[in-house]
Amino acid sequence: MRYELMLPHQIRKAIAENWPVVLPLGVLEYHGEHMAVGMDTLVVVKTLDLLEKERDIVILPPFYYGAASYAVAPPEGTGSVQVDGKALAPFGEELFYSLLRIGFRNIHAFIHHQTENFAAGMPTDLAFKTAGRQAIFRFLEKHRGEGWWGAETMPDYYAGHAVGENFFNWVRVHSLMPTSMNGKYPFDHAGIGETSLMLALCPDAVDAARFADNTGWYTSSARDASAELGRQGVAMIMDNLRATLSA
Repeated sequence: MRYELMLPHQIRKAIAENWPVVLPLGVLEYHGEHMAVGMDTLVVVKTLDLLEKERDIVILPPFYYGAASYAVAPPEGTGSVQVDGKALAPFGEELFYSLLRIGFRNIHAFIHHQTENFAAGMPTDLAFKTAGRQAIFRFLEKHRGEGWWGAETMPDYYAGHAVGENFFNWVRVHSLMPTSMNGKYPFDHAGIGETSLMLALCPDAVDAARFADNTGWYTSSARDASAELGRQGVAMIMDNLRATLSA
């Protein structure tokens, strides 16, 4: 369900049944002359739309204002919006802390931008990962008091981890495309892989007539994109979403 459309009794039901609460996390970044600047976020939004038809989830309003960077192109006339990670982390902490106060304990953010380096981290995902940890520590210290971990009531803390009871799983950040897709689907920026995903999920975000206007090396394969290839990528992404949110 879309969070902004939920009534309080539906929110209470989602809390009681521990539905996944999902934040589509992304950026607005130049993706060549042929593709919309919102691609990195749109791919998360559109695949979550598909997942919503299969299972109970809460989908938060998407966050488009991540750290796009100007690595691809300067912003003048191209549309990239850059918000520094130092500004993102405080926002993310307040957002996650608020969701914890509401009662959610199964909170996830999915990101596609710069996730070829997801294991090491890049500015947007690192900011929100840090924000999630800070929000959890802050919440626990407020509601359990300082020294909560060392309290006599916590001797089963590590045993709980073995059966999946981990406070720090209350907020998690994931890559939309897992490493298991490496070599099975093209990972690129505005090339055949991303263009195909948009042709499959949001064809209005692609204008094939603009392929000839591209000058960046990274767009050279885009003209070979197809909705059929995109559907193959979407199927793999959907498998990852199902597995991650069922864990």
